[in-house]
Amino acid sequence: MKQTVQLFIVALFAGAITLGGYTLLQKDETQFFTPEVTTETSFIPTNFTAVGAETVTDFTKAAEMTVHAVVHVKNITVSRQPTNIFEYFSGGGQPRPIIGSGSGVIISPDGYIVTNNHVIANATNLQVTLNDNRTFEAELIGADPATDIALIKIKDQEGGFPYIPFGDSNDAKVGEWVLAVGNPFNLTSTVTAGIISAKSRNLAQFEGTAQSFIQTDAAVNRGNSGGALVNTRGELIGINTAITSETGSYVGYAFAVPSNNARKVIEDILEYGNVQRGILGIQVGSLTRDLIEHYGISETQGVFVGGVEKGSGADKGGLKQGDVIKALDGIRITKFADLAGYIGSKRPNDVVEVTVLRNGRDKNLSVVLTKLETTTIEDLGIEVKNLNAEDLKSRGLKNGVMVTRTLTPEIAQYQLEGIIITQLNDQDIKNIDDVNRIMANRNQRSPIKMTFLNTQGQMNTFIFR
Repeated sequence: MKQTVQLFIVALFAGAITLGGYTLLQKDETQFFTPEVTTETSFIPTNFTAVGAETVTDFTKAAEMTVHAVVHVKNITVSRQPTNIFEYFSGGGQPRPIIGSGSGVIISPDGYIVTNNHVIANATNLQVTLNDNRTFEAELIGADPATDIALIKIKDQEGGFPYIPFGDSNDAKVGEWVLAVGNPFNLTSTVTAGIISAKSRNLAQFEGTAQSFIQTDAAVNRGNSGGALVNTRGELIGINTAITSETGSYVGYAFAVPSNNARKVIEDILEYGNVQRGILGIQVGSLTRDLIEHYGISETQGVFVGGVEKGSGADKGGLKQGDVIKALDGIRITKFADLAGYIGSKRPNDVVEVTVLRNGRDKNLSVVLTKLETTTIEDLGIEVKNLNAEDLKSRGLKNGVMVTRTLTPEIAQYQLEGIIITQLNDQDIKNIDDVNRIMANRNQRSPIKMTFLNTQGQMNTFIFR
């Protein structure tokens, strides 16, 4: 019994020592590892404003300012379906209406509306429905397939229309909040929010155009084409035009024509009846490693001047082969899409300050833009321009016009940019006037025979049916 009591006392003593030691160790660890406790929340609300910021992001005012100026555009096209061989060759048949639709943006109180060319293409009748469900017949004022911009107009006997003022798309910043406003499927205006994901996106790989687009992650779906991309001040900074998707539905990539380019196109249509395009007069190239080593270039971004057209604004302004264009009017140029987008907002005879890198130093040059004399062959989906005698002689030709761009994904696969068309339907082509005359007088049901010099210097003939 005595031995049992002694063992109990020893065990009790040992347990006390162990507990005390554990408590001391636990206290030390707690003091060392426990972080400072604060009463602030660990999440950031979506309308969080950093210290020093002026305002909280709020979409309600921008939405209120824009939803009533975005309209639904209905395109009614009449197609004739021949029922026998005689109607097929005579162009007859039973008329059948085909209805397409999209969105549009009212840009003035007197009813001018900007939309996409593909929304109104081949229309025999255009109807516009406002957000208050009023419907109007619309008149086509003009269109430019190359930029996919069209201008239509409605009239109101009661007063002015709500409209969206233009903003400066050059001032738009990557990461800036934007709203995409559309009127799809006649559901009245719909607003989605996102940010500007990128600027100066070139969609040539699947759109057949060298145009420069604003990219956004604001949801844009079918029926939103021609709608508005606006900033939080309710200013129009783009016309929603395209999405890229394997399914045909929105997956996070939407593209808009910058407002500066759209505005220039519609102003040209109103003033001249067509689009006046200014050019620098250069051939451009990519800054490859070989070029960088050959010319001793210290930059990896910019537009390389691969050649200068004689007599052009670039030639008269002093640009030289081997220059690297770094800025236009102080706006940074890192790639060709930047240059194309900015020049696309200018007109012939505008003066552009060009900053180039030459021999390791920056040099500022004033260049007067010259007119790009082009026409569109809509039946082929291409745009062509005139060539001067020196350009033709250098290629061993007496006549021809050059393809400057392709306008549809179907024709883009043939990579026709840069070829020189010498004949259409076995008739010589000297300039774009010949192109317009031949295409206007051709039988619409007959194939088009095109003879051309390709970019490798070989003569070829295509027949388009």
